[in-house]
Amino acid sequence: MRAQFFRARNEPGFGMMSEVSEAMDSIKTQTLAGRVTRLIAPTVGDLGLELVGVEFNERGMLVRVYIDRDGGVGVSDCEAVSRRVGGLLDAEDIIERRYRLEVSSPGADRPLFTPAHYRRFLARHVKLVLATPQSGRRRWTGILRGCDDGKVIIEVDDETRAIPLEQVASARLIPEFIRSALKQ
Repeated sequence: MRAQFFRARNEPGFGMMSEVSEAMDSIKTQTLAGRVTRLIAPTVGDLGLELVGVEFNERGMLVRVYIDRDGGVGVSDCEAVSRRVGGLLDAEDIIERRYRLEVSSPGADRPLFTPAHYRRFLARHVKLVLATPQSGRRRWTGILRGCDDGKVIIEVDDETRAIPLEQVASARLIPEFIRSALKQ
């Protein structure tokens, strides 16, 4: 189970986006997630926690912060990070619209953000969603075999594929209990 806390600010409304503006927003979103990550990492570290990563969902105006530590995190950890990070984000005012802040553990389906994350979970099953299709597919599920030279190496149906890391829009571990349930 993930503990979640929310914070909001005022925002003017926004309407539908064309594919071009959606692509531009995706670039801005990645940039914003990076800016938020750089801003809050020291604060999360000061609390004795690891900042696993930050996701930003433009449509839902959701800033999701994943934290962890050896032995896992609890509700009090999420609450402390929510208070400190929420105050910091409001003070720095880097998010121009109303947003919700969610702080949680990475969970069993842990997201992978950095090359170190990929290397840490070698031989585990992962699901990758790509920014653009490769071989006609955006979604790839397989066994994580490596992350070298800017490429994620996965084994899919006994075939090894090297996918450029910059093409990975999201990556998550597939928990064993889910894989077992799907086999039945």
